[in-house]
Amino acid sequence: MNETMSGEMTAAFHMADVRNKRITRRRAVAVGELLAGPVAYPLIVERRLPKGDAMVMAEIAGLQGAKMASALMPLCHPLALELVRVYCEPVPERLAIRVWCECASEARTGVEMEALAGINAALLTLYDLSKPVEPALEISGIRLLFKEGGKSGLWLHPQGMNDAERERFQPRAPKGLQGARCAVVTLSDRASRGEYADESGPRLAQGLRAQGGEVVSELVLADGIEPLATQLRSLATNGIRLCLCTGGTGLGPRDLAPEALQSLGGRRVDGLAQMLRSLSAQHTQMAWLSRAEVVQLGDMLIFALPGSPRAAAQCLDILAPVLGHALAMIDGGGHA
Repeated sequence: MNETMSGEMTAAFHMADVRNKRITRRRAVAVGELLAGPVAYPLIVERRLPKGDAMVMAEIAGLQGAKMASALMPLCHPLALELVRVYCEPVPERLAIRVWCECASEARTGVEMEALAGINAALLTLYDLSKPVEPALEISGIRLLFKEGGKSGLWLHPQGMNDAERERFQPRAPKGLQGARCAVVTLSDRASRGEYADESGPRLAQGLRAQGGEVVSELVLADGIEPLATQLRSLATNGIRLCLCTGGTGLGPRDLAPEALQSLGGRRVDGLAQMLRSLSAQHTQMAWLSRAEVVQLGDMLIFALPGSPRAAAQCLDILAPVLGHALAMIDGGGHA
């Protein structure tokens, strides 16, 4: 227990507060092996163990284990799993049974603990059914193979996976920006006068670089239609593929970024603008007051994002899975 300044005692642990995280598609795959040895291995594979078919029962146990993760681990969030698959395969060269547990859901937190709980339940069941014929069993190599979704996107275990695992599970990272020339424009009367340092622009630039973009221009402009419109036309003619504008999307009299984008005469991409509002509303209901706008001008995609550093970064996280694909479509690529 920890003591607070008021003298009250508080627990030294807590469940993570995920209320302000967005709901995204999550998937995780865990793997592990039972080293069965020369006696138990053939009986498992030939399904001749005294207690019955160990691999079928392990797959059932893995399903149950994944669903019970929050009951087993006190700080694990209860999740409504939308997919649980458990696979058992013999590995003759090691006299082992290799097991995978794949879990998926749409949630505010990941499903890796569910996948690991499933693996442990499956392997313990293999152990339980095999121990009457061979007590010298070993459970080995339990680890997370990969996870997808959320802010971090795709994470792969450093030990990697083999070709068969890649073919079976097909982990996918979002299509990156692949060196696309990018620009960031901050719209703020006060920041343009030097009254405070711009934070939103640098955060967006950092995020674009993390996605593989080449940020070749970072500007701070005063609010208004024509300064921004003029700058955007210049960027479009200089080979910029993606421009993120931050600020000027609210309801104030000087919030004119959407009007500046509309004045360009380009193609509005209303679906992306609506996606920004809808998914940002999972962070704050104030997102519905945003007039976020997206316009395609020639080969350049332009976004008018909120001016708050936190909101701008959240919007870039929302856009990350689709930006590279959007630029590929502008270049004539398909929808795959």
